[in-house]
Parts: sequence; C-alpha cells; structure tokens
Amino acid sequence: MKLRESNMRKLDQGVYDALIVGGGINGAVSAAALSGKGARVALIDRGDFAGFTSQQSSNLAWGGIKYLESQDYGLVRKLCLSRNHLIRSYPSRVREIRFLSTIEQGFRFHPRFLWAGTWVYWLFGNGFTRIPRLLSKSAIRREEPVIAIENAAGGFEYSDAYLCDNDSRFVFQFVRSALDRGCIAANYVESLGARREGDHWIARARDVIDGDTFEIHAKVLINAAGPFADEHNRRTGERTEHHHLFSKGIHLIVPQITPNQRILAFFADDGRLFFAIPMGARTCIGTTDTRVESPFTEVTEEDRQFVLDNINKRLNLQRPLTRADIIAERCGVRPLVVKAKADGNVRDWMQLSRKHEIDVDRAKAHLSIFGGKLTDCVNVGNEMAGIVAELGIELPHRNYKWYGEPHPSVREEYVHQARLMNLDSYTSPESIETLTSRLWRRYDRQALELLADIREDPRQAEVLIKGTDYIRCEIRLAKHQEMIVKLEDFLRRRSKIALVVRREDIRDAEGLMEACEILFGDRAREKFDEYFRDPSATPQASAREVESGQAVAGAA
Repeated sequence: MKLRESNMRKLDQGVYDALIVGGGINGAVSAAALSGKGARVALIDRGDFAGFTSQQSSNLAWGGIKYLESQDYGLVRKLCLSRNHLIRSYPSRVREIRFLSTIEQGFRFHPRFLWAGTWVYWLFGNGFTRIPRLLSKSAIRREEPVIAIENAAGGFEYSDAYLCDNDSRFVFQFVRSALDRGCIAANYVESLGARREGDHWIARARDVIDGDTFEIHAKVLINAAGPFADEHNRRTGERTEHHHLFSKGIHLIVPQITPNQRILAFFADDGRLFFAIPMGARTCIGTTDTRVESPFTEVTEEDRQFVLDNINKRLNLQRPLTRADIIAERCGVRPLVVKAKADGNVRDWMQLSRKHEIDVDRAKAHLSIFGGKLTDCVNVGNEMAGIVAELGIELPHRNYKWYGEPHPSVREEYVHQARLMNLDSYTSPESIETLTSRLWRRYDRQALELLADIREDPRQAEVLIKGTDYIRCEIRLAKHQEMIVKLEDFLRRRSKIALVVRREDIRDAEGLMEACEILFGDRAREKFDEYFRDPSATPQASAREVESGQAVAGAA
C-alpha cells in the first residue's frame, strides 16, 4: 500500500492538468494517454480500479457482429478495426479465438445466410482474422461432440478476440502505464462533487479507507465514472446531451465444458447471443440482458436458472449442469448511452449498442464519457487526449504512442535471461515457456524485475498459493506496485483466482495466509477475515449507502 499512501499525499498538491474521476476502462485509458503525452494527471476511483462494470465483462474484444442485424455498419467497421489494433498492440494479452455458432431449426435466419454475414464481418475487419467456415451438423458433431445437434440446422465458425487474463487485470495495466508516466492515481478515493472557480476545478474528495476529506485542483475535469457518470454530473451541475440506461448481464463460471480453445456460441431463448467461453480449466457461460434502473445488481435465482437452462438445452453433457457446479458468478450493468431527451421506454432494447459518446462543456473544461466497449479503448484514450489538447492543455509529446506492449527486443531479452537462469530447476512441473509467457503477459517489462528476484532467491519462483499459478515474487510485486488495499483487490482483480477457484477452496489454500502477510504485514489476519467474513461481500456500495445517497460517482 506504500504507493497508494505516497500518492494520497500528493493528490492535494498543486494544480493538475486533468483530474479523472473513475478508474474503469475509460478512465484508465484516458489517464494512460494523457500521462504518456506529458500532461499532469490525477486519477481517482471510489472503489478499486476496474472494481465495478469493468470487472464484469465477457472478457472479449470483439467487433460486435450482432450489430450487423441492426445495420449499424459504421460501428461494426470501427470495432473490427479496433479489435485488430488491440491484437497487434497486445499480442500476449489479446488473441484471436474461433467462435463456433450452432443454429437451431426454425431460427429466424438460415445458417447459410448467417455464414454469409460472417464473410461481411470478415471483410469489415479487412480480412485480418482467419476466414469463416460453414459447418454441417456432422461437422459440428465431429469437432465439438459436446454440442447437442438433434435440433440443429447447421452452424458456422468465425473469429474474434479474447483477453488471455481477466478484464480487470487488462484495465489495471493501463493504470500501471499511467503511473509509470507520472500519473498520481489512488483507489478508494471518492469524489464528493466539484465546482468551477476561475480557470480551475476544485473537487472535494474523501479517502474511503480513513474518512479524511481534501481538495484536488485541476484545469480539466473528466467524468469517466461509468454507470455513475450521470450522478456525478448532477453533483457538479453539468447538463449533458447524453445519459445512461442500464442492462444487467450475468455470467456463471463452471468446470470446463470442452478442452478445445474456442468459444461456443448459440442464440438463447430470448434471441440474444449466448456464449460458453474458455477460461483455463473453467468455462464462463452467459450472458443475460435485463433492463434495470440501478447500477447495483445481484444474481437472482431466475438469472441462474436462465443460464443453466439455456446451456443444458444446447449441450450433450453426461449430466446437466446444476447450481452445485457454479464456481463463481459475475454480475454487472452495461451502461448504454442514449440521448438525454430520449423516452425511458426505448424501443428495441436489446439492439442498443455499446458505442461511446463524449460530451464536452468547453466553457468549463468538463468532459463526460458515456457507454463504450473494452474493444474500443485505445480510440477512447486518443479521443480524450485530443479534446483535452483542444481545451488548451499543453501536451509536450502529442505524437507519443502511449499504448501497446514494449518493443519485441525487450521481450527477447527477457526470454533470453529466463533461459540463462535455467528456471526449470526452480519451478513446478509447468514448462519454462509457460512460466515466462505468463509472467510477460501479466507484467511485460516488470517481468525482468521478477527474474532478478528469482536470481537473488530461487524460492521466489515457487507457487505460493497452492491450487493457483501465482509464484511468491508476484505477490511481492503486487504489494509494492499494484495498490492492493483489500484481499479482494488481489484475488478478484489483479488476479482471477476468485473467478476460477471456489471460495471455500481459496480460504483453505495452503500459502494464502503467507500471501496475506506479504501483502498486508501485521494486518494480514484482519484482511483475511474481512474478505471471508461475508460470503456476499462485493466491491459495490452497500444498500444503506445507496439509500442514503452516499454511493458517489467515481466507480467504473
């Protein structure tokens, strides 16, 4: 926590070029872009970074093939190109994956028609991915025997992309990039609203951990609070052209359905796309689409049954999946952007896209970002930097490429050093290639620091938390570099342990208490008990906070 404590002391010092409220994907890329181009930036979030909407996605970076049906071709083209750009820029983190889609008899479109649509989709992406394939029932049976084909009319296969790690880890890597370039970022800092005085914004903030309040001064205020953007605008007196509606989506994580590294896609009973997504030794299934009025949601028995019924109906399993098979759950809202004057009864609810809009109050130097998809994150960062420059903020390094993995030569040197160390003699049964690839994917150039730790003390290469793949030096790095305030920050967001290991197995895992001692020192037992005390605990605000109006914008 030392990094957070250091940044907390700096937040109220001087005047920042930009204060960003909200540390989800939109806020994280805005901070990374502006910091990389030379602006003095502060970033705050009332919870942990990526602790709300940005930790509840399907872990996909995809071009939005479903928007072809609503004829939103411009958006599909843009998202396909953005997906391609992510794959090129983050080759170890974002990878192409095949989607095998099975179409049932009587569906509103014939498989051949949909297959033709995948070729349009492929062309919109400039033919960057592998070409689509039309599949017969027998081909589906041969390639994926787990799929029930009795009621199938056929299917097709096409490509999109997925995140090799979890979404919140991907978001934090942008925060880490911003920190490396001088951004002053702190999680668990709540925005209590802001006012414009002269040529500065003065934001009142509260440290959620100890309750201290203070002020942050900035020339530009960026509202990237995700589903809480409208609330924060009300607090600052901003009137915007757009606002949010909310759609709840859930995923269930169950034991691995198929060993094949492809996504199984179906059309659920409500007509929307429904996925079974590989997650190592697990499978993530979902999602739902339920209109809700509040960002605060939970998985209901009806939600669980909908997902289980839909997957069981379409798979040929030895026994149906039940509630007992659920290892973990994801539940969040999609903030869908609409015109502020739009009627609350929006037509074609499920056709609303995840496009983003940026509303700019140039007179007051205030930006509000609505909606958005992880796929489009680099474009968001570039757009925000361009607008901030138009507002008069000097960006000394306007042409700096602020995103992407380090130059290939850096990875080559890292891999060479790992080979020279003969890591096979230090590690568990996994291969040196698997270990080095995983460390690079999670930490890129910081992986060189991990090698230095292992050279100094070979015990640092030992798996610390049994049943996971996290080695001791990773926990040490997390302590110093990743602002871990609560055990959940590490288990759920910096890692995906809480997504793939049952809660009771995590609690009983050998090495977990040692990890807590590394992360929290003499507060290890307190943090351990805090996490496991309430099985339903989430990073979202409590119902009491919501009712009292204290669930303030700044979480995304």
